[in-house]
Amino acid sequence: MRQLFPLPSPLLQKTIFIAFVALILFTPLLNSALALGAGLVVGLLLGNPFKAHTGKISKYLLQVAVVGLGFGIDLYQVAETGLMGIAYTLVSLAATMLLGLLLGRLFYTPPRLTHLVSSGTAICGGSAIAAVAPAIKANDQEISVALGIVFVLNAVALFVFPPIGNLLGLSQEQFGIWAAIAIHDTSSVVGAATRYGDEALRIATTLKLTRALWIVPLVLVSSLMFKDGNKKLSIPTFILLFVLASVLSTFIPAVATVSPTIVMLAKKGLLLSLFLIGANISLQALKAISPKPFWQGVILWLFISVASLAVIYGLG
Repeated sequence: MRQLFPLPSPLLQKTIFIAFVALILFTPLLNSALALGAGLVVGLLLGNPFKAHTGKISKYLLQVAVVGLGFGIDLYQVAETGLMGIAYTLVSLAATMLLGLLLGRLFYTPPRLTHLVSSGTAICGGSAIAAVAPAIKANDQEISVALGIVFVLNAVALFVFPPIGNLLGLSQEQFGIWAAIAIHDTSSVVGAATRYGDEALRIATTLKLTRALWIVPLVLVSSLMFKDGNKKLSIPTFILLFVLASVLSTFIPAVATVSPTIVMLAKKGLLLSLFLIGANISLQALKAISPKPFWQGVILWLFISVASLAVIYGLG
């Protein structure tokens, strides 16, 4: 498959690649969406000079980043949400995954891509996709498409949720619950809730942590659903370490003091893995993508947004 433009020299390819890596690691200039986009620019337009290695590196870096993010979960805060918070997140998770499965069959979307889009919508966007992808052995193209869908809808939610909340007269508590359930990524949840008010931010952040913990059972179920033939089910090591990280950060003060640094490094690792995933995508693979997964993601997000809003508004 021909490139869109003539490839630069190998030296220039390597220089540009290393420059993007430096931007990710040493500056705050690139967020998740931009890191993935930068990777796609390298992969599709400039050429990935390290393609023989970046696939394996991105796979393991993704898992390490997920473990590091576990240090950002305070189990005491999760406990504050109580049974109601657990019920909200469990019901929304089950409904989203079920509808996602049905939409995947309706649109004839590949099962692993369907599962990634549903997982990202059900729990916490890019983090959930990063955790589930290794468990179901998703390829770079599937991961990239799922992340792209989630990032687009995150950006939309960040801008439209606060005005809708104001229009409907949602209380701080109602908006905080709605944002935590219906917005994919934690950063977008925080951004939307911050615009609405301090109490909304506190509730949204706490409930979002509860939602994030469902990553653990989701990964285990995902491993079971996509296990190969008669092979024994094995629990992914990185998800056990994710749980251990949250326990250590919550109950050991010495660990809690360094947890913010670990989480910061984990976020950098996640950005770098997204860049590498994008850099591994070829033009041929991109042309094979249909618009159906995007519409599947939109319908799924609209469903969870409207349904959760109706329940919260009705109970209020």
